[in-house]
Amino acid sequence: MDPSIRHHLNVGREYYQQGDYLQAEAHLRAVLEAHDGFADVHNMLGVIHYHSGRPGKARECFERALAINPRYTEAALNLAVCYNELGRYQDGKAIYTRAAAGQDAHPGSLEQLDPFIRGKLANLHAEVGSAYVAVGLLERATEEFRKALDLCPTFVDLRTKLATTLRDTGRLDEALDELTAIFELSPDYLPARVHLGLTLWRAGRVQEARAHWQYVLEREPDNRSCRVYLSMTEP
Repeated sequence: MDPSIRHHLNVGREYYQQGDYLQAEAHLRAVLEAHDGFADVHNMLGVIHYHSGRPGKARECFERALAINPRYTEAALNLAVCYNELGRYQDGKAIYTRAAAGQDAHPGSLEQLDPFIRGKLANLHAEVGSAYVAVGLLERATEEFRKALDLCPTFVDLRTKLATTLRDTGRLDEALDELTAIFELSPDYLPARVHLGLTLWRAGRVQEARAHWQYVLEREPDNRSCRVYLSMTEP
């Protein structure tokens, strides 16, 4: 490999892993200008385009990555999420099925997907949900978090994100149901207990909220948020 290409490839991958997509993109483009046959470079550029709000360009990159390496699972999963974002749901479902090829699964059956693939897809939906939250599209965010939980219902961090988004849309009862479900899965998951307190406070149940914040402080004495909440809600 030409030393210049190797340099751009190594530096581009490093920036990509660090999350510095602006710097990574320039180096990865330089690689493809010299040689178009690197499937992982197309995949990385696809991710960069997707996170930059360019799903059409992302789709092209993921498709090119799969044309080079049809067994590239990560690119297939990324393309499936991209198709879903573009409204091409049947195409996305087909990619899901292909990503699960070689397993004893029924096509389209989420329950039979490999756990790693399920986790990857769930986290991708969660990233989209968080992006929607950031721009105030909370209803769309709840849809993405629910999709993530359909794949991985035991991921308490995802359920907490759904609960907080429901709370911020004013759907307090639904938020409380989700937070209660978390305690059945993981009673000592303290971040959810903090948010349970906030949700109860929003519902006017101040003393119940304080009890949960005090519970957290007993286990995390340095939890500054709970100290502030308790101070602000003193009788």
